[in-house]
Amino acid sequence: MLDRSTIPVRVMAIRYEATDIRSYVLRRTDGVAFPGVDPGAHIDLRLPNGIERSFSLSNGVSDQGDYRITIARDESGRGGSRFMHDQVRAGDVLTMSTPRNNFALARDAVRSLFIAGGIGITPFLPMLTSLNRLGRSWQLIYCTGNAERAALLGEIERLAGAGHGELTCHFSQTAGRLDIGEALARLPPDAHVYCCGPNGMLRDFRAAAEQTGIASDRLHFEYFRSDAENPAHGGFTVVLQRSGRQIAVKAGQTILEALQEANIEVPYSCMEGICGSCETKVISGTPDHHDMILTERERQIKGTMMICCSGAKSEELVLDL
Repeated sequence: MLDRSTIPVRVMAIRYEATDIRSYVLRRTDGVAFPGVDPGAHIDLRLPNGIERSFSLSNGVSDQGDYRITIARDESGRGGSRFMHDQVRAGDVLTMSTPRNNFALARDAVRSLFIAGGIGITPFLPMLTSLNRLGRSWQLIYCTGNAERAALLGEIERLAGAGHGELTCHFSQTAGRLDIGEALARLPPDAHVYCCGPNGMLRDFRAAAEQTGIASDRLHFEYFRSDAENPAHGGFTVVLQRSGRQIAVKAGQTILEALQEANIEVPYSCMEGICGSCETKVISGTPDHHDMILTERERQIKGTMMICCSGAKSEELVLDL
């Protein structure tokens, strides 16, 4: 459910990018130009079949005023990508949220390394474009199975040629699995490092970064799917501070499900703790965090939780709802 400002948008064009990958150019139906993309931002898109999904903005140099999302068809997913590929056509009107950014670019970094796995390339296009404008140095390692799956490659090559960028393509069908540890070991000590891709790649990335000793404030990553173990849902009470209502979260329920059962509307999208739409302030109690967004430090000092996937270690949670 989208309760942030929502915007009706028209699909202006659909572009073939690679095998089973398409870009969708979105424009406001009122004709007002979108503001420039905050690199790393995503939108939540409501589809005509009721599905709501998060997609990274993949805008490049030529997509000013419109927003672009690039989607790989995922047969094992929950249906959003299949619907986009099979049902959505140019001219259709969809509903999107205002952009949200959990994967922000460090614009002042002297050197930036990006490691993309497959469709994980999408948030990096606005980042590379921004770094080119700032005259910053960057390197991209783009991993796909083969060249036919390398979406947006020509555009990336032009970005590398127009600025201070370096592109390395790694095709796993011929080159095998990328040695992320080797790539990180060659970095200067002040470099910022970004990774977006399949969960296996992200596990390798985080392990290699820890082994290499890269400071956490220079590490940036984004998941497509949750890799967290599910909490033991239920068996506690949620108190809504604004109304004083008490909601029992039963065994097998998430907080979000319990609130929905009580007809309480709250924002959500991914249901996996990877988009941040349901982030809620915790007034008191101890959350059992199972999202893929908050760092350990943020969990200690920020005082929020993702109610779609996280539970409670205390018998009661008081939330700012």
